[in-house]
Amino acid sequence: MHPYDAEKWLRKIEEVIAGGPYTDTWASLMTHETPRWFQDAKFGIFIHWGVYSVPAFDNEWYPRNMYIRGSKAYEHHRSVYGDHASFGYKDLIPLFRAERFDPKAWCDLFKKAGARYVVPVAEHHDGFQMYRSELSRWNAAEMGPCRDTTGELTEAIRGAGMINCASTHRIEHWFFMNHGREFDSDVKVHADDRTHLYWPSMPVPDDRMGGDYDAEPAPSREYLEDWMIRTVEIIDRFRPKQLYFDWWIMHRAARPYLRKIAAYYYNRAAEWGEEVMLINKMGAFVYGTATRDMERGGLRFAPPEPWQTDTAIAKNSWCYTEGNDYKSSAMILRDLTDAVAKNGCMLLNVGPKADGTISEEDTRILTEIGEWLSVNGEAIYGSRPFMIQEEGPTQPASGAFSDGKETPYTSRDVRYTVNQGNLYAIALRGDEDGSYRMEALANHGNDNSQSTANVIVERAEALDPALRVTEWKQTDQGLEIRTEGPVSEKPVAFRLTLI
Repeated sequence: MHPYDAEKWLRKIEEVIAGGPYTDTWASLMTHETPRWFQDAKFGIFIHWGVYSVPAFDNEWYPRNMYIRGSKAYEHHRSVYGDHASFGYKDLIPLFRAERFDPKAWCDLFKKAGARYVVPVAEHHDGFQMYRSELSRWNAAEMGPCRDTTGELTEAIRGAGMINCASTHRIEHWFFMNHGREFDSDVKVHADDRTHLYWPSMPVPDDRMGGDYDAEPAPSREYLEDWMIRTVEIIDRFRPKQLYFDWWIMHRAARPYLRKIAAYYYNRAAEWGEEVMLINKMGAFVYGTATRDMERGGLRFAPPEPWQTDTAIAKNSWCYTEGNDYKSSAMILRDLTDAVAKNGCMLLNVGPKADGTISEEDTRILTEIGEWLSVNGEAIYGSRPFMIQEEGPTQPASGAFSDGKETPYTSRDVRYTVNQGNLYAIALRGDEDGSYRMEALANHGNDNSQSTANVIVERAEALDPALRVTEWKQTDQGLEIRTEGPVSEKPVAFRLTLI
């Protein structure tokens, strides 16, 4: 670790908090509002890229799993790189060269995909900072690529007209390498050295590291102060409009520091004149003080507040691995449409390769998503939920980690949004016969029930110019639309002009 004056950083944090307008109390933080830009953006790109991209095996938890004896990552590491004592995770860093990393090319692709905001992971659980840091030498500007990768990417994001954000998963580093202490490995040699990548690798049992608010040993004051200072460095260096945390921030010991980070961030944003937001998982923030995130899943019903689903193009991993199990663009677009209709946004993860290139599969899927959004974007971007958000025979998956299996949606599964004075009805899958029916839009006259919208449709037209509406009528069974044109597995959006 670079020698740094922790007390100086801590004084700075307290000064910014004291300067207001936010204090480190839940009551004060609850007055912060979700940015308008987020409510309009709807679609963003998440990026998991780091030293764990070098082995391209298992998933982004390779640095943890490779030290779990008997695991497939452990055996893979031994067979490819050798004994853990002589070649550990730190020894992968020189192999992380990023020699073909082109941040502008990445952002051109993300822009083409229709993304409005981008969230690079600045530091993952492995503790390797993907940016130039004053706090530790274990960073991409001094090792591996010897480039300030997050800094370069942030500039490229802004240059492409997208909203720059950042993610930190640092707090889980408290325990992330702990199994390396259990046998003769390089972790065991270095874990007690505060200046080393592997510090502190504390032995939190696997069955208590997940959703346990009181997992022991709890993170120490020394560690939590360092975590807070690292987070503040990210805030000040990159001025992210969304600051994303992963899950372990909900630990009881982290709460006072979390409130200070939030107050510091919101106050700094007030100085900059920027609208910013924090991501909340597992109740780490008191309701109303940050934006809820549902990892790899959705919600059954639309909440009153905006929210986010973060998911990945690959079903099996957040980082690039050889043989990733990819979702189809149609599946992703259906999940995006479902989230947007329910007041949400989607943050879709891409995992670049260690050399800095994005795979052909990721590129193809992102391009297909962008092609759909370029045609149907008015039903998505800037939209708001309709009084009825969904209908159809298929029960959507809900809750975290529910996106591993594709939901078998049909053309009768419809989502609704409103935008620019219009109502949009989006069938989650094209109909083979070109026949669509929106039962929520049935003409029931003076029916005041909650199951129908009681709207009068003046005109119905498909947003896709290749799809022609040949007939439409509003009956007591619903709005019935007939079309001619290509049948798609992707969602089909209709613009409904109302009287």
